[in-house]
Amino acid sequence: MTPVFLLLLLLSVLPVPSVSLTNFLIYGDIKPNSKRNADPCTATGCKWPKSGSYVYVPVVISSDFTEEESNTIIGGLVSFHQSTCIRFVWMTNHVDFLYFFPGTGCWSYLGRQEGGQVISLQKNGCVYINTVQHEVLHALGFHHEHARSDRDSYVNVNLQNVQPGYESNFDKVQTNNLGTPYDFQSVMHYPNNAFSQNGQPTITAKSDPNLVLGGAAQMSSNDIARVNRLYQC
Repeated sequence: MTPVFLLLLLLSVLPVPSVSLTNFLIYGDIKPNSKRNADPCTATGCKWPKSGSYVYVPVVISSDFTEEESNTIIGGLVSFHQSTCIRFVWMTNHVDFLYFFPGTGCWSYLGRQEGGQVISLQKNGCVYINTVQHEVLHALGFHHEHARSDRDSYVNVNLQNVQPGYESNFDKVQTNNLGTPYDFQSVMHYPNNAFSQNGQPTITAKSDPNLVLGGAAQMSSNDIARVNRLYQC
């Protein structure tokens, strides 16, 4: 792991960017932006800018996290350095940045927001490498795998098993799939029983109803490929 990222005493401590926690979440963990709908990220200008060979994304980690929790977040960020052209740097005088804080639940905005944006990683439930990767991928512009525009060719969504009021979490999106296959092992895939009201699966693979979905320990090769293709790494 890059030593400079372990110098936690150098972390910036800034106020959390303004966000109303009373606003609803879409797709379970995506914070809606009133100026952006669910169109593909590439069609709405929400990509982070590229400078030379790299895409630099400024970050701030709240001092409310413990050193161990901060190291976990850093580990999730550094994993992008190892396989993509995304480079996370400490926020200094940047206008746009990611602020990781221990909010309620695990959630993020979709794509880059103007003036800074938060990523919520609740303590005791969200501070894991795969969750950090998942929420950062949202911030980079990626939807959930099961929301892909071609998902009906690969999975069945069993709305009769979904908790009332949560059906919209299974809506499809007109996604840009970047020429990559549907990936059951994507870190962006919901588990089989997501939002289940009765313990029965809400999502099953057409090819094998017993296939375990979700729960990936880290980004898959397809997750990595999509980042590299979207940002032309």
